[in-house]
Amino acid sequence: MNTIFGYIILGLSLSAPIGPINAAQLDKGIRGGFWHAWFVGLGAISADVIYMILVYLGVIHLLETPYVKAFLWIFGFFVLVYTGIESMRDAGKITPANVRGSTGSLGKSLFSGFLMSLSNPLSILFWLGIYGSILAEAANEYPMRQLLIYSGAIVLGILIWDITMAAASSIFRKLLTLRVLKGISMLSGLSLVGFGIYFGVEACRMLFFS
Repeated sequence: MNTIFGYIILGLSLSAPIGPINAAQLDKGIRGGFWHAWFVGLGAISADVIYMILVYLGVIHLLETPYVKAFLWIFGFFVLVYTGIESMRDAGKITPANVRGSTGSLGKSLFSGFLMSLSNPLSILFWLGIYGSILAEAANEYPMRQLLIYSGAIVLGILIWDITMAAASSIFRKLLTLRVLKGISMLSGLSLVGFGIYFGVEACRMLFFS
């Protein structure tokens, strides 16, 4: 039980650092409330599970080739910059009416989180480096059933953090003034654009300077 709890904590600690998904959840939560923020997280978890399966199957090593990685950096650049600019553009449109009501569909929020996580090269590096090493170590000591339980514990930790972020953004939405909410939404958009620019720089470095 202590080991399972440790893997849950690992999932929590891996999700906690600020990144594109956290910024997007905060923005969606302010606009649409708890469910929209949580569905962004669920979409991201879906992509994480895909990467976990790819790591287990060994397929993810194909994504480590320079040109594939460069493509992913570029793809991530466009996804994050577009999402960030859209967020900043819509920040000024936040009104008491659309703060109280949901904007957009839950399916759109789910797909947004999925696409952001799937197009994030850092996700690939993370799952290859962290989960790959955990898998390699655990495979020598535990049977398949145990590996699945530990993998599920990591996902549960990520899920707990996503629920926490969704709840926090929903509380912000109810307690903070409209002006502050607009500012947070603008900062979330800037954060996404910043991550996107970082991805673009990494793509250029990989294509032209490596």
